[in-house]
Amino acid sequence: TEKIKMQEELTNQILLSKQYQDAIDFSSIVSKSDTKGIITYVNDNFCRVSGYLEDELIGKPHNIVRHPDSKKETFKEMWRTIKEDKKEWNGIIKNRKKNGESYYVNSTIKPILDKNGEVIEYLSLRHNISSIMSDKQHFKDRIEQNTLSILVLIQIDEFDMLEKFYNPSLLDKIEKKFSYKLLSFLPASHKFENVYNLDSGRYALISDFYKFQEKNIVIQDYLNEFILNIKNSIIEVDSIDYDLNITLSYAMGKHMLYEDAKAGLEEAINKDVMIFHSNDTSIEHQKEAKNNINTIKMLKVALDNYKVVSFFQPIINNQTKKIEKYESLVRVIDESDNVITPYYFLSISKKGTYYNKVTLRVLENSFSMLNKLTTSISINLSTLDIEKDETRNRIFELLEDYKEERHRLVFELLEDEEAKDFKTIKKFIKDVKALGISIAIDDFGAGYSNFERLLEFEPDILKIDGSLVKNIDENEYSLSVVKTIVAFAKEQKISTIAEFVENEKIFNILKDLGVDYSQGYYFGKPEPLNKNFLN
Repeated sequence: TEKIKMQEELTNQILLSKQYQDAIDFSSIVSKSDTKGIITYVNDNFCRVSGYLEDELIGKPHNIVRHPDSKKETFKEMWRTIKEDKKEWNGIIKNRKKNGESYYVNSTIKPILDKNGEVIEYLSLRHNISSIMSDKQHFKDRIEQNTLSILVLIQIDEFDMLEKFYNPSLLDKIEKKFSYKLLSFLPASHKFENVYNLDSGRYALISDFYKFQEKNIVIQDYLNEFILNIKNSIIEVDSIDYDLNITLSYAMGKHMLYEDAKAGLEEAINKDVMIFHSNDTSIEHQKEAKNNINTIKMLKVALDNYKVVSFFQPIINNQTKKIEKYESLVRVIDESDNVITPYYFLSISKKGTYYNKVTLRVLENSFSMLNKLTTSISINLSTLDIEKDETRNRIFELLEDYKEERHRLVFELLEDEEAKDFKTIKKFIKDVKALGISIAIDDFGAGYSNFERLLEFEPDILKIDGSLVKNIDENEYSLSVVKTIVAFAKEQKISTIAEFVENEKIFNILKDLGVDYSQGYYFGKPEPLNKNFLN
């Protein structure tokens, strides 16, 4: 009786195990591998998702489906967990199908142990999560397949205005509804397989170039019909009709496809045209992109090797012709020992994280010179610098470290149109002036500097912009503007410094006008502070 009961229990357990296995096989991508990672078993789901036959997988290492983008560190950590620690590992992995397409899986890998606690094999359970990955990620993966393709980038016209008028929830509905309808607007002669929603009213369509070409379609006519279909349609969301128009750009090729199309879309928007073929701009755009990347790399190397340095240009008293100040000017020394001026790297550095690092390095370089000079030192700060907590905190740390010498410092403020937090800027100026620091307005008379801002910043010095100074001996307008600035400054008891003083004639005019100080190649170029220079 006991034997029969045991047999029944065993039969039930086998039956239950089989049902559990069927359920797992139905919902999961399952595989087993030996202790060396060689595949010993795959279920039907594994074959269906990966595109490989069972015979093509058995006996192969699991990296047969590994995407080349996958980080090596992820797999090192995985093997350490399952092999050395003998513990279960879980993580998201990017894989590649047999046809080259990518897909994402949430993987759980469990080491199977014998009675002695030794690993005998590994069981892997995966769930395909490609459907919940972002459109942007799918689009990026599709572009990286590196096949000859045609890419169409689409922008809803005046989307920034929609963002101002509608709340985010409604705007999201409009974007989604438009993306659902987008394929239906395409001419019947060719249908793109997917729409990628790239956010902010921007979408992408991509197709195999040869499939498009086989149908002898004239791309310009095809896209004109597409635009007309959208123009003649209405998008209904929450019982409200929306009349949307688009601008688009298309590119064909294998490399830099998205970059070309993106540049073309920006060109189309700027030129107010509906369709732009971006290949005409691709060469220049690629050059610019390559230059930006090289510049960022140069900055990184220079920062790592302390080759972001300060050169110093003398500022002389117009009455005595003696040096009373030096302006600290940033330079980068590249790997070939070339001196690179800010013109070539400063604006590009603002697009990444390196701008703030450059500012901090210049501050440290400049403060350290207080111990080597007896004159004042001017340090350039943009209003964007002052808005950053990290920069302000570092400035006050340095002011405390050099409190015996800080009275010889001048902060030259350069206004930036992107600056927004004027409350913080004004408080900073008030706080540093209380510590004895002088404030100068740089490039006054050009750009965003104006008399109204002077009333808020209460500067001690005005630096007259070089564009007004360099041709003052020939241009009556420049002469008149400089006269006005000097008269205003004297009435307000503010000192003046003229930049770009290139010759004696210009110097004499400035001196006669009552400008207090001069700075320019006539008195000295920016140079490093070495022993000879100090003498």
